[in-house]
Amino acid sequence: MISKQDITEAHTRIASYIHNTPVLTSSLINEIAGCDLYFKCENFQRIGAFKMRGAANAVLQLSNAQKVNGVTTHSSGNHAQALAKMAQLAGLKATIVMPKTAPQVKVNAVKHYGADIVFCEPNLAARETAMQEIVNETGATFIPPYNHEHIITGQATAAKELLVAYPTLDYLVTPVGGGGLLAGAALTAHYFTKNTKVIGAEPEGADDAYQSFKQEKLIPSIKPNTIADGLLTSLGAINFEIIKQHVHDIFCVSDEEIKEAMRLIWERMKQVVEPSSAVALAAVLKNPTVFKNKQIGIIISGGNVDLGKLPF
Repeated sequence: MISKQDITEAHTRIASYIHNTPVLTSSLINEIAGCDLYFKCENFQRIGAFKMRGAANAVLQLSNAQKVNGVTTHSSGNHAQALAKMAQLAGLKATIVMPKTAPQVKVNAVKHYGADIVFCEPNLAARETAMQEIVNETGATFIPPYNHEHIITGQATAAKELLVAYPTLDYLVTPVGGGGLLAGAALTAHYFTKNTKVIGAEPEGADDAYQSFKQEKLIPSIKPNTIADGLLTSLGAINFEIIKQHVHDIFCVSDEEIKEAMRLIWERMKQVVEPSSAVALAAVLKNPTVFKNKQIGIIISGGNVDLGKLPF
């Protein structure tokens, strides 16, 4: 469905629109975790999150006819910002559906990039209904936040950059919400490395990916509740098929464990990361026997956090 060539071509396509983000390490966190950790810092990405990759790849493949009426999507924040920014760069109109509970820092950024915002109730049904009304009224092209091959292929480029630099990683751990980043990472590991196992990390309060993975059928998220606002979406069907085939396991962590991991990154690495980003480190810290003495890649998914509402 998505080939190695697709990922390579996507990386070339979006290269001038994204940053090849740095990989950082912390000897102190390595000591605490009992393994060697390599953090791919997508909090340094344009718009502050990996979502810029998928949005760029999708927008750059729109036809001229699709561009006429602009683009739309639904997102709690980071995909909203990414699509708003790409629309701005491409000279397109963007209308974004955001939940009323979206962090203000993300709302402000979407407005700054020139997009119109339609607010909705904080659930997937409300998001999709509002977005479909925009499509019906304006003819805008829907750019999905995660459940689309162009999005998945774009997100895969983050793992590609990490695995090209560190091809001997034993594990690669990413957060999972809608599944675009995890699916992309899993495909990248499959194509570009020999032995790297990919693991998803998910909040206990929004564990539909975990449940779906374990029961081998897609289980929708119902009333998710977690501090990790970027992971409140349901796992996408396209993503799930890739995850079933190429992901080694999915681990769940509590909100308290997410807070502890987030604080550790802030204090020891001096990095501004959002709760969703800390889920991957929390999963490593919670499962020391799995990761002991291994080389672990972690994708820090983003750093768009409301500094006035820190959880610690």
